[in-house]
Amino acid sequence: MPSATADEGFTLPVAKRQKLSNGNIPSVGKGSRLFVPFRTIGLVSPTAVPFTSVPLGKTTFQITTSVGRNLQTYDLRRGLNLVFLSHQQTPGSITASHAYRDRVFVAWAAQDGTKGIWVSKRGRYVAEFETVPAIGSQIERILAFGSWIIGCTSKSIHVWRADNYEYYTELSPSGGAQRDRTLSGAVSNLPTFLNKVFVGRSDGNVEIWNVATGKLVYTIVPPSAECGSAACIEPTPSLSILAIGYSTGLIALRDVEKDSTVLELKHSQKRPVTSISFRTDGVGAGRDARLDGVMASGSIESGDVTLWDLNDGGKVAGILRGAHDVSSQSKSSGINKVEFLPDQAILVSSGLDNSLRSWIFDQSPFSPIPRPLHSRSGHGAPVTALSFLPAASDGSDAAGKWLLSAGLDRSLWGFSLRGDGQSAELSQGHIRSKLKKIGQTFDQQATVEDLKAPEITGIAACLNRDAGMGTATKGPVWTNVKGQKGEESNIAGWESVVTTHKGDSCARTWFWGKKKAGRWAFETGDGSEATTVAITSCGTFALVGSAGGCLDMFNLQSGIHRQRFPPKLTAARAKKMRLQQLQADEDTGSSVAHTKGVTGIAVESLNRFVISCSLDGSLRFWDFLTGKLLDTLFPTSFAITALCYCPNSDLISIASDDLCIRVLDIETKKFVRELWGCSGSIYDHCFSNDGRWIVACSMDSIVRVWDLPTGHMIDAFRPETTVTNLAFSTTGEYLATAHAGNLGICLWNNKSLYRQVPTRQIDEDAVLELSTPTVSAEQALAIASEDIENEAEAAPEAAHPTIDQLNSQLLTLSLVPQSRWQTLLHLDAIRQRNKPTEPPKQPQKAPFFLPSTLSASTPAIDPPPPSSSSSQPPTQSSTSRISRIAATSTSTSPLTHLLAPFTHSPSPDPTPLATHLTPLPPSTLSLLITTLTPAELSPFVRFLTARLHQRRDYELINTWMSVFLKAHGDSVQGDEPPGLAGEVARWRDAVRGEEERLGGMVGWGRGVVGFLRS
Repeated sequence: MPSATADEGFTLPVAKRQKLSNGNIPSVGKGSRLFVPFRTIGLVSPTAVPFTSVPLGKTTFQITTSVGRNLQTYDLRRGLNLVFLSHQQTPGSITASHAYRDRVFVAWAAQDGTKGIWVSKRGRYVAEFETVPAIGSQIERILAFGSWIIGCTSKSIHVWRADNYEYYTELSPSGGAQRDRTLSGAVSNLPTFLNKVFVGRSDGNVEIWNVATGKLVYTIVPPSAECGSAACIEPTPSLSILAIGYSTGLIALRDVEKDSTVLELKHSQKRPVTSISFRTDGVGAGRDARLDGVMASGSIESGDVTLWDLNDGGKVAGILRGAHDVSSQSKSSGINKVEFLPDQAILVSSGLDNSLRSWIFDQSPFSPIPRPLHSRSGHGAPVTALSFLPAASDGSDAAGKWLLSAGLDRSLWGFSLRGDGQSAELSQGHIRSKLKKIGQTFDQQATVEDLKAPEITGIAACLNRDAGMGTATKGPVWTNVKGQKGEESNIAGWESVVTTHKGDSCARTWFWGKKKAGRWAFETGDGSEATTVAITSCGTFALVGSAGGCLDMFNLQSGIHRQRFPPKLTAARAKKMRLQQLQADEDTGSSVAHTKGVTGIAVESLNRFVISCSLDGSLRFWDFLTGKLLDTLFPTSFAITALCYCPNSDLISIASDDLCIRVLDIETKKFVRELWGCSGSIYDHCFSNDGRWIVACSMDSIVRVWDLPTGHMIDAFRPETTVTNLAFSTTGEYLATAHAGNLGICLWNNKSLYRQVPTRQIDEDAVLELSTPTVSAEQALAIASEDIENEAEAAPEAAHPTIDQLNSQLLTLSLVPQSRWQTLLHLDAIRQRNKPTEPPKQPQKAPFFLPSTLSASTPAIDPPPPSSSSSQPPTQSSTSRISRIAATSTSTSPLTHLLAPFTHSPSPDPTPLATHLTPLPPSTLSLLITTLTPAELSPFVRFLTARLHQRRDYELINTWMSVFLKAHGDSVQGDEPPGLAGEVARWRDAVRGEEERLGGMVGWGRGVVGFLRS
């Protein structure tokens, strides 16, 4: 990694707490009680700041884009793979960037009015420009050449020295009214003009300034007064010739030395020319593509790239139509920069559709229009729907890896949480080819969005019948053409994703394996808009609900309509129902599932019944096979807006307009929880992966988390922008959120995976203000490490006292591992199993040529000097066995000392002896119990009985008694010593009393629960 030097005037801090020398970087915001910001995915080039590129040696190029307050660097040779992420956020949004040699200059502007320029190297900020309070407006362009660095604002030009980043001077445009002095932001230089910079103005003039002297050298006037502002300035490969693009669509090539126009080019439509680039590999123009003189131009109001042949007066060589998507919601959403890489037949372009693309020109056969080479993109409009892709039943796809998302740009994306290069948009057919064929590219109202399916409002997925890339499909998409045989479809699999669309009466299918649109478009029974969709756990059937209240089921394999809820009536049944209605003068039935729009569908895991909710406030249960209505609940008089199903616990949750989330047990059809707290309309909610939490986002911009076992609201936090959709990963690692007006998807780490989280109720005013995740995971790592350090420091203070027994009336087990006391019970069998099968063999003698450790040549070790006879202890051979036994018997063992109170005391405390025996290994315990003396047998049984009366260590007491009876069963049967059999009988009565008491309590509890359930 790079290191800062002393001459740069900048100190590089440690990675955990990175700060600049002036400390302007804000501290990292901490996470909530349950979640910590991780990173944001789906962002490539979402802002109007153009990308910047720099050659890396002679092998590749690195392209850097700005993402809010971070930089992302892509490598062209690696297929535009992400290689660097800025580990630190700028204090404000990035307004301009420029790559120069091995560094990137980044200009930023904060909301409080502070501005600055940082220097980045390989993703690390290593220096900062000298700031000047006189900079009133934000820097829109940065240019580095020679020993100067230029920053251009809308009012003036600021100059820094390139060697030490010191501020040098300020240049202001001269003459004209105040509105004419506004700069357009276009700035450039010519390599042969020393210390000269060309600056475009809003009146169309281009000023030439000498940055060394600070003087205005010359002003280039536009060809006519109707040219508009100078929106773009680019030097040509020819000496002294400058290309100027105007806001009216005119491109003028001016000879600066002669102040004359060399060539004028006009677009067919008057769109501002915001980017110009020249091909420098010497080929591509002329009839045989062997001449030099190819120019590319782009406009912020169009997604097309125009390619010009500058030979013979200049002409349009070709148009790369639809290079970037243009949103119908914004006029300025086209291309913000095009650039030919030096000496390469490669064109790089970026647009406001959040994409970065590279194009290559083929020489054989020659084509003036390039073909796509690499692409990195994301949603071009805010995200509207989120869903984590479930794992397949065979484990072919990793759980929690893929995230499905839909946006206002009418696209469906699959984002990989493990590799950004694997993310892809699901194809909707040959849309760009259709756009070229019908010739609508020149129509301002026709865009790629017009040929896509409408905006997606709901997503359902199941991979149990998805065959991946092996899915055999042919023909157009969403045409309901049944050309594939059932056997082939059964082997290869079928569609696994179904979506609903805004204003569309059809639910559309998708192949996840091939990342493309499917064959079927399931139309609702009443022809109204499809509002919600669900897929069965087997992956065979899809259920579609409509705004008119209809509920239909389709087969994903064949595309055939299988069931309607309720089922269609026969003629006789319809006549009978009509007569009943006339006689009763009331409506006794309906041909639709609900009287108002269906807002949620869930299918039970075993396909026994279907659950649907509606805006009419009803929650209905349907038989899956027959379609008949089983039960109807009206949990609230308000409209039900959403339904979520948790298959792990067979619970469903419904959100209604009374700002309450209700949880229902589908087996008993009883509501078990009512979760209040939202002060605005509930946008979305979901279960956690284990079904323990419910996470909800609402109009009040707060994300709330409830714990279902306790019913407590255990977390609440407010991000910087309102959360509109959320999803919990199937592995429990991430919470994904979509925010209003944001193109990216924010990921939050689940703290409960690596630390204990509290489940106590929090107050409504305990809402934490959090910053949204950045594109880098450094923030999450810093917060996680800080939490671990704080938890370790606070551990002695926050440690709770150990409670051996909650209540004296509760039967308590010990904390001894189960394997230890089970080993004590089967110790004889374990010893027999581990007994060696054959005696140990005598080691082989060493060969004669190997010397012995004590050979004749080795001097003998001198024995220790003999001590006096009076202090020498007697050896073992000099004492008899009886004497040794007598000497041993004089010392009292710890067990005998602890058993002494049970001999004469009427109410001894068994805790000291239990504390002594509990940590002993099984072999030692077996030896102690087996070698008890006759005088210690009765006290030991009294100890077990006393411990049993305390209702503690229940399994250990029974284990020790089993070992005792196995070793001393004969003594108990013969009542030797006297009174031993009576002690054992009292222990047996105590055990039976505890068993009867515990059995009565369990039976009472089962009876109460059974009564409540009935």
